[in-house]
Amino acid sequence: MVPQRRVAPRGPESGGAAGAGAGADRGDRRRPGSGRRSRARPEPRWRRLTAAFLLCSVVLGGLLAWSCLSAEEGVAEVLAGRGEHLQDRFVEVPCSEDYDSHKRYEGCTPRKCGRGVTDAVISREEAERIRRIAERGLSLGGSDGGASILDLHSGALSLGKHFVNLYRYFGDKIQDIFTEEDFALYRDVRQRIQQRIAQAFGISSSSLYLTKPTFFSRINNTEAKTTHDEYWHPHVDKVTYGSFDYTSLLYLSDYAEDFGGGRFVFMDAGSNKTIEPRAGRVSFFTSGSENLHRVEKVRWGTRYAITISFTCNPDHGIGDPVLT
Repeated sequence: MVPQRRVAPRGPESGGAAGAGAGADRGDRRRPGSGRRSRARPEPRWRRLTAAFLLCSVVLGGLLAWSCLSAEEGVAEVLAGRGEHLQDRFVEVPCSEDYDSHKRYEGCTPRKCGRGVTDAVISREEAERIRRIAERGLSLGGSDGGASILDLHSGALSLGKHFVNLYRYFGDKIQDIFTEEDFALYRDVRQRIQQRIAQAFGISSSSLYLTKPTFFSRINNTEAKTTHDEYWHPHVDKVTYGSFDYTSLLYLSDYAEDFGGGRFVFMDAGSNKTIEPRAGRVSFFTSGSENLHRVEKVRWGTRYAITISFTCNPDHGIGDPVLT
């Protein structure tokens, strides 16, 4: 045993309070250099076992806490990391029964369901140009809370705690905000995303129709003021919007560089899958309960994206926005 510095034992750890305490006092009064040395007494076995048990408890408790946190925060698996450049990544999942309660359109209504991510459809430069469209439009208004939207189709714009129609509200001033080139780029991007979705799910692009709502979103960490600001709740697009059959998101800013938090989370049984946004990245998925999802709260910075959604029902189709 390695000699230990002698200290006065306390209580039962010394093997007896009275006798051991007296011996320790005598040793403490011994003159330096007296030549009398005693070997360190071995630590009782029960004490070692107790320490080991406490250590295991701490480690196990930490692992359990991390597991619970992982499930809650949706960090179980990263489907697409910000540092990756993905030509194409697709994961097929079983279709839910949500589509059965709506009219089916052969060759379009999902029979193959899943989710995909690609960085090869829209370039970063195009994403930056589209982001500037969103920034100019949202500069006309913006929510008092943390989530603002701009819908070029309907004209809906967040303003304070409400929405206005920017085309009626601002009238001819819109011509000073947007250009025909802006709307042409918007249409071109929409068409390329539509073609990518059709390719991934084995359907004809012409069978898909743009549907509402299709909108820009700007999210920051400002406290929510209305339910419209509470973007983080789990939801199913087909349940929320009956017309949706295929949903896509084009990200216009970078996770961990432009903002923190704000990842997109597919909430699967047993493990969540996350997508870390990067400018130009497109994620797309069938809109039923097989793709229950949410967005993490943005902790800092500003997150920009555009949601572009498609339906198989021509009665729910909308046209591209036009600058008038």
